[in-house]
Amino acid sequence: MGSAVVVENLGKRFSAYASDRPRTIMQAALSGLRNLRAMDHFWALRNVSFSVESGEILGVIGHNGAGKSTLLQLMGGIGRAEEGSVRIRGSVGALLDLGAGFHDDLTGRENLMVTALISGLTRQEALAKQDEIIRFAELEAFIDNPIRTYSTGMGMRLAFSIAIHTNPDVLLVDEHLSVGDIGFQTKCLGRVRELRDRGCAIVLISQSPKQILEICDRALLLKRGRIAAYSDPETVILEYEAAMHPDQKPRLPSRKELEPMGQAVQITAVRLDPQGVIRSGDPLLVEIDYACSTVLEDPIFLFRLTHEKGAVCFEVNTRNGGVRFEQLSGSGTVKLNIGRLDLNGGKYFAHAGVHGKNWKSLLEYKDKVDTLVVEPSIIVEGLMHPPCEWSQVEGVADVETAGEKELGGAIA
Repeated sequence: MGSAVVVENLGKRFSAYASDRPRTIMQAALSGLRNLRAMDHFWALRNVSFSVESGEILGVIGHNGAGKSTLLQLMGGIGRAEEGSVRIRGSVGALLDLGAGFHDDLTGRENLMVTALISGLTRQEALAKQDEIIRFAELEAFIDNPIRTYSTGMGMRLAFSIAIHTNPDVLLVDEHLSVGDIGFQTKCLGRVRELRDRGCAIVLISQSPKQILEICDRALLLKRGRIAAYSDPETVILEYEAAMHPDQKPRLPSRKELEPMGQAVQITAVRLDPQGVIRSGDPLLVEIDYACSTVLEDPIFLFRLTHEKGAVCFEVNTRNGGVRFEQLSGSGTVKLNIGRLDLNGGKYFAHAGVHGKNWKSLLEYKDKVDTLVVEPSIIVEGLMHPPCEWSQVEGVADVETAGEKELGGAIA
């Protein structure tokens, strides 16, 4: 369908001022015009580039202060970027601050009409959609009350309902798909999927990895105003979670690292034995073929199994396994023997990677190189299916039975 949103080398800079900066003309005059100028500058965004196709949902995730809201504001036409450009094709629906344009003294219905007109609908279109918007927001009993009598959740539901019923070509959502209760959230997510299926390009900021995995086609991780990862949702979420515990998890490929990937080493093949289908508890052999174009100092090989819904079920690496390659060159094969794979039934994906010395760089990463279907011997809940056996402690049941009989006799 073509790119509905194109962001190229976007950069936004803010100024930092002294804490005692004058706030009024009088304060400035009394201070002798001191501390009026900025003390320093910092980049909230730098070198951010990506595109969103029509009919695609891009999820943006990152820690607080990573630049997510600043990015969405620039895309929505709020503020001016110091560097780069944003090109958007078609009409834009923006949920940057739910309910920010509502007037407290107007009723919900009056605010609905005003907001719909500002969003680009004609009066006839707004009137035709009015009942549908109210019904979606579940505010039939309150729509003619002043907005000042609404709870925060009610106002957010109304604002969200208005935005998604204006049928924009591009929808920008800033962490607001969690409005309302579970039922309303589910309805919101369903409506977002409908917009995507109609060809709307959607950029969604979320702090929920689960939400990103469920509805997004691609994902982008921001870290200190720069892109740290830009790939499929599963890979980006794993990188996001790894960033939260850098000492516990090896890093996954970032967009910056994808470009030089394969120059130093390539994973040429990954083989699983057995292939395709395995029974829970059976052994698994993994063979990773590599080819080096230079001498690698102390590389680390990684193997990971993830569930089809995104959970990391199993991850090992040569460093934790006590195997070290002082130097590696040419081509060869690294083998991993898993004595028994105690996973529950389901579909799993295999991933393999090669890290540089002390995890300082990711040299190669193969995502979803193979699929493994695990057949359980019995049906159990959860992801793990370790061997287990129930047994009865001798005499316990008899003692309890005797006690019950004795108690029953006393009552009688």
